[in-house]
Amino acid sequence: MDNLKNLVREKHMYMTRIGVAVLVCLSMTSLLVYRLIGLQVIDREYYATRAEENRMRLSAVPPVRGLVTDRNGVLLAQNTPAFVLEVVPEQVENMDTLLRALRPVLNLDDVEIARFKDRVGKTPRYRSVPLRGNLTMEQVARFQLNRFDFEGADVTATLTRSYPLGSAAAHVVGYVGGITEEEFKKIEAAAYQGLTQIGKIGVEKSHENELRGTPGAKIVEANAYGRPLRELEYRQGAPGKNLVLSLDAKVQMAAEKALAGLDGAVVAIDPRNGEVIALVSKPGFDPQPFVAGIDRTTYKALLDDRKRPLYNRALQGAYPPGSTVKPFMALAGLEYETLQGGHGEYCSGSMSLPHSTRKYRCWKRSGHGWLDMAGGVIQSCDIYFYEVAQALGIDRIHTFLSLFGLGHPTDVDLPLEKSGLLPSREWKMRTRKEAWFPGETLNIGIGQGYMTTTPMQLAQITARMAMRGKGFKPHVVHAMQDTLTGATTLVPPEALPAIPHRHAQDWETVINAMVEVTASQRGTAYRVFKDAPYRVAAKTGTAQVAGMSQDELRARKLTETPFHLRDHALFIAFAPAEDPKIAVAVIAEHAGHGGSAAAPVARQVMDQYLLGQILYNLPADPGAGAPVAAGVPAAPVELIGSPGSASDDEE
Repeated sequence: MDNLKNLVREKHMYMTRIGVAVLVCLSMTSLLVYRLIGLQVIDREYYATRAEENRMRLSAVPPVRGLVTDRNGVLLAQNTPAFVLEVVPEQVENMDTLLRALRPVLNLDDVEIARFKDRVGKTPRYRSVPLRGNLTMEQVARFQLNRFDFEGADVTATLTRSYPLGSAAAHVVGYVGGITEEEFKKIEAAAYQGLTQIGKIGVEKSHENELRGTPGAKIVEANAYGRPLRELEYRQGAPGKNLVLSLDAKVQMAAEKALAGLDGAVVAIDPRNGEVIALVSKPGFDPQPFVAGIDRTTYKALLDDRKRPLYNRALQGAYPPGSTVKPFMALAGLEYETLQGGHGEYCSGSMSLPHSTRKYRCWKRSGHGWLDMAGGVIQSCDIYFYEVAQALGIDRIHTFLSLFGLGHPTDVDLPLEKSGLLPSREWKMRTRKEAWFPGETLNIGIGQGYMTTTPMQLAQITARMAMRGKGFKPHVVHAMQDTLTGATTLVPPEALPAIPHRHAQDWETVINAMVEVTASQRGTAYRVFKDAPYRVAAKTGTAQVAGMSQDELRARKLTETPFHLRDHALFIAFAPAEDPKIAVAVIAEHAGHGGSAAAPVARQVMDQYLLGQILYNLPADPGAGAPVAAGVPAAPVELIGSPGSASDDEE
């Protein structure tokens, strides 16, 4: 058997195998050493950074949005704790699969999913998008049990915006909503780190920078699965400032209630400083669905509503001022000396321009007879003011009314305000390529024709009349409060240039006539204010709606006229007449006569404001409600009795 073995060959094979094994081991060891050198030395900084990023997560901490209160500390916009399920689209491999998995966990319905997809399409993919807000503790628990199956989704504890007054203050306070792609292009990205919402309308939009605050940041240690283990560092941001509005919630609610079933607007201003006391637009809308993200069906229903609840009539509604412009026309006549206070005109019920057969009628078909300027204002005679307008001419009318701000926005600190229209020769030639006709001047004299104003403008010119030509820019925000230091900064009134007038006594002449509108038995608002415990200077108005001739409208009863063709009812007033503290403008759409439809609304607003004590209470703590500053209370109102009887309220 020994002869069969080849020891030399076997030894050679054995040594060869050992050599190969050693070479393989050396090669593998060399590769391992090379890789270790690469990881530990050459690429050490890169991989150390990656490992640190996996272990520590840097995330933005959204700031707490500032509160909004009325002058007495009543909350108009607040933050309430909530759990929100958010999804970061770029971290989701298949969105439909994720939504199918989440549907049974959160009981999602088709409307919520459709709304979420709509918001995803309008939001940058790297920003989180809320899927469901105000989660219950049970829903949070179900999600946490299966959270690793929901890549890209997470539940966060946050604060959600709520509006205690609902629709009653929606147009002035506004609401917040998701940041769209277009909005994100216009904002500073660093200022919105961690934030998903932005002010859309009202104070929420116009004072977004003050309310928003400054984001903070935190560093959290996480395990390999991404579960947070502990917080390593927290950098405090700055909460938004609290806003104290000049609004009085009680007056706001009184105006809302007074309009009842009417559509229209109410604006009340303190003529002494320009502060807006109330701003109501009806119909309104509930702002709360917009916070979570309103679904398309609901939003479309709001857009298609013929009453236009999303339309802010107080700032955007352009209405003919009607007879409310007559006191200003009287003042213009006195300024340019085309009439004196005792100047008389005879009203037979109609008049015609020279060389014309067209009749311009008074609202009182039988006529008022002989009237002086005061009588023309008190009884709202159209013929008298046709004559005033004819004597003035359109150029002087335009110049004088421009001094009050008509034809221009008031620049109130709210968005989307319109300017109305104060027509002129130049405007008509530029826009219509036509000359100005004398009959159009007559229409302007009674607040009709091309002329339009907003309720905010009417309140502002009424305030300027109350202040005898002085005035302030209207504003809604009274003060801002730093929630960290407690320091309160008042918003100072911005005085406007005084309206020059040749004879100071002319203001009193016109205002005394306006007082008689409510105090005289001949006045068109006497029945509403005959028992008021304060003196009121006012003017009623009825704005004709295009679509029917004046003769047709006068021939029909209000109830026989199609609703959309009925006149708008207007009313302006300030009180107390001798020491004005409030100026009010009311428009009630298609409600008929100003004296019977709009004046009662103003009466309730002024009663609520003047017969109560008005203080500014600024909360020292966002939740405490303790007053830290107070303004000057309204002075006691002098009680003045007046006899009562019926009056003609046709205007």
